[in-house]
Amino acid sequence: MSTVVASSSPVAALLKRADLIFTGGLFLTVLLLIMPIPPVLLDTFLALNIGLSFLVLLAIVYVKDPPEFSGFPTLLLALTLFRLALNISTTRQVLVHGYAGQVIEAFGHFVIQGNYIVGAVVFLILVVINFVVITKGAGRIAEVSARFTLDALPGKQMAIDAELNAGIIDEVTATARRIKVQKEADFYGAMDGASKFVRGDAIAGIIITLVNVVGGFAIGVLQMGLSLTESLSKFTLLSIGDGLVSQIPALILSVGAGLLVTRASDNNNLGTQLASQLFRYPRAMKICAGMMVAFSLMPGMPMLPFLGLAGIAAYVAKILEEQEIATGHAYGDGAVAAGKPPTSAKTSADGKPSTGSPAVAGPGGAGGSEDVRKLIEMDVFAIEIGYGLLALADTKNGGELLARVTGVRKALAREKGIVVPPVSVRDNLELEANEYRFLLRGKAMARGQLMPGRWLAMNVSGSKMKLKGVPTREPVFNLEATWIDEAEKKAAELNGFTIVDPASVLITHLSETLKVNAHHLLGRQEVQLLIDHLKTTQPALVAELLPDLVTLGIIQRVLQNLLRENVSILNQALILEGIADFAALSKNPDDLSELVRRRLGLYFVPEYESRPGVVRAATLDPRFEQWLSTKVHRSPTEVGLALDPATARHLIEQITLRTNELIQAGQPAVIVVSTEIRLPLKRFFESSFPRVVVLAFQELPAATEVENAGIITPPAHIARADIPLRAAA
Repeated sequence: MSTVVASSSPVAALLKRADLIFTGGLFLTVLLLIMPIPPVLLDTFLALNIGLSFLVLLAIVYVKDPPEFSGFPTLLLALTLFRLALNISTTRQVLVHGYAGQVIEAFGHFVIQGNYIVGAVVFLILVVINFVVITKGAGRIAEVSARFTLDALPGKQMAIDAELNAGIIDEVTATARRIKVQKEADFYGAMDGASKFVRGDAIAGIIITLVNVVGGFAIGVLQMGLSLTESLSKFTLLSIGDGLVSQIPALILSVGAGLLVTRASDNNNLGTQLASQLFRYPRAMKICAGMMVAFSLMPGMPMLPFLGLAGIAAYVAKILEEQEIATGHAYGDGAVAAGKPPTSAKTSADGKPSTGSPAVAGPGGAGGSEDVRKLIEMDVFAIEIGYGLLALADTKNGGELLARVTGVRKALAREKGIVVPPVSVRDNLELEANEYRFLLRGKAMARGQLMPGRWLAMNVSGSKMKLKGVPTREPVFNLEATWIDEAEKKAAELNGFTIVDPASVLITHLSETLKVNAHHLLGRQEVQLLIDHLKTTQPALVAELLPDLVTLGIIQRVLQNLLRENVSILNQALILEGIADFAALSKNPDDLSELVRRRLGLYFVPEYESRPGVVRAATLDPRFEQWLSTKVHRSPTEVGLALDPATARHLIEQITLRTNELIQAGQPAVIVVSTEIRLPLKRFFESSFPRVVVLAFQELPAATEVENAGIITPPAHIARADIPLRAAA
C-alpha cells in the first residue's frame, strides 16, 4: 500500500515522525498498565481502539497482495497489547469507582438494553465466534501457509533462476521477484506467530470479564453496601459492557486477519476480486433465480422476499449475458463470439504492441497497389495460437504475452548480440484451441500445447510422487511434466517439482527456438544495420574491411556460422578485426569463422567449463582423429565428412555413449578435437546431436585444462590399420 500526501500538509509532517508516534503509543500502553486513567481519556482511547480496528479491516479489503501488508503481524500485536492495557484500566475504574466512562456505560445499557443476562449471552456468543471459529480457523490457515511457503521457497527461487537463464526475465526483474518471494515467506511466518496473540487475547477477555463480575459483586456488597441484586446488576452490566467494548475490536481484527491469510494474490482489491469471480457466470445467476422461485412456492414461506431476490438475480444474469456477448470473448476489435476473426498483433522494435491486419482495398480504391503489396509480405518470425490461448495476448485483460516476447528479443540482443526482427503474434483457427506454433518465414519450426488455468509441474528432481493432472512432456528439454490445478500446486512444490505457468512455458519454448534458429534470422539487412551501428565507434575498422577485403555476404556467413553453434556475436569489433586479419589468407566463410573462433575462445569457452579453468570433455583416439582428417570433404559452399555407413554408425554410437555420460553427470556435452576436423565433425552429426558442443584445442584459452571424460575409439578395421601419427601442430 502506498499513500501519496502533499509534502506541506500536517499529515505529511506527522507521517515523517511515524517512528516517534509508534514509540509514543507503546509507551502510552505501558502507562495504561500502571496508572489510573480518568473516564474521559478512557472514552477517547476506547473510541480510538474501535476506530483503528475498522481502519485495519478496511485496509485489508483494499490490499491487492497479502504480503503487501507486511506490517500487519506487528500491528496486530501492538493493538492487542493496547486493548489488554485498556481492559486493565477499565477494570480498575469499574472496581474502584463503579464507573468507567460513557462508552462502557452505553454498551452496558443501550447495546444490551440493560439486561445483564442478555448481555452475558451476547458476550459469550461473540467470544465463541471469535475464539472457536475465526481465530482458530485463521490461525490454522496461517500455520499451513507458513509451512507451505517456507517449504516451497527453494523451488520458487529455482524457477526464478531458470527464467533468468532462459532470458524470459532480466536481472532487475529476477531480483524483485526474489525479494517478493522472501517477503512472502517472512509475512506468513510472522502471521503464524501473530495468530497466537489473537487467540490468547480472546481467552484473556473471558477471564478478565469473569474477574470483573466476581470482584465487582464482592466490592459492591462488602464495601459499597449495595444489596445482592443491586450489586449483581450494576457490576455485571459494567463488566459485560467492558467485555463487549474489548471483544468487538478484537473480533474485527480477527476477521481482518482471517481475510488476509485466506486471500490469494491478485492485482485487484478484495471487492473487485470477489465481484469479478462471483458474477462471472450468468448461468449460475439464472439457476440461483430459479432456486429462489422454488423456495417461494414452498408452503408457509413468504413469497415476496424470495420472488424479489429471484427477480434481481434474473436481471443481473441478463445484464451479464449481454455484456459477455459484447466483450466476453473478444480479442482486439474482432469478436470471436460473433464469428469475426480476431486480429493479429505484432511487437514493434521499441516493445509497443500494435494490432490490426492490413485492409484489402477494392480494385479502384485509393492505395490499392500498396495494400496488395502488403499481402505478399512475409513475417520473418511469427507465433500462431489457437483461440483458447487468445487471453495470453489480450493486454486489456492482463495478457502478458506481447510484453514477454519483447523481453525475449531484448534478452537475445544482450546475450547473443542479434537484434531479432519484430515477432508477429496472431490467431489461427486451423490450430487446436490450446495449440501454438512458431513460424520462421512461413515454415513451422516448433509447436506445443498449453492448458490455460493450470500449472506445468516439471519433475526435475526425480520425485516419485504421482501428481493428479494431465501427463505431458515439457516442450523444450522433453522433461516429464504434468498439467496440474491450483490445489496440487503446493504439494508439487514441496516434492521438488518446478512449477511454471502456461505463458512461461510458451516463452521459454520461444526463447530456445530463437536461439537455435538465430543464424536464420540474420539477413544481410540486419548485418548492415549492425555494421552501421559499429561504424559510429569503429570507423577505421569498417573502412578497412568494406568493400576492399570482404563483401557483406561473407561477413553475414561468418556471423551465421558463429550463431549456428551458439557463439555470441556481441563482441562485433573483435569478430570484424579477425575477419580483416585473416581475409588475406582465405575468403571462405567457413575458414574465416574457424579462425575467428580462436580469438573468441576466451569469451565462449568458459560457458562449458565443469569447474573454473577446467573443461571436462570427450576426446578422439589420435589414430581415429588422424584417419577422419583424411575423410574431410570440402566444397566452395560446404564442409563435411565422407564416411562409409559402418564407420558413421560406429562414430554416432560412440558419441552417444560419451555425451550421455557427461549429461548424466550434470555437465555440458563437450567434445574436444583438433581444429582440422572440428567443423567437419560438427556438421556431420549436427542434425542428430544439436546440443553437443565441439571445441578445438586451439580455441581453448591458455590457462584452460582439458579433463578427459572418455575416448571415442575407432572401429576395429581402423584400429588394426597401421596409421602413422603426425606430430602435433
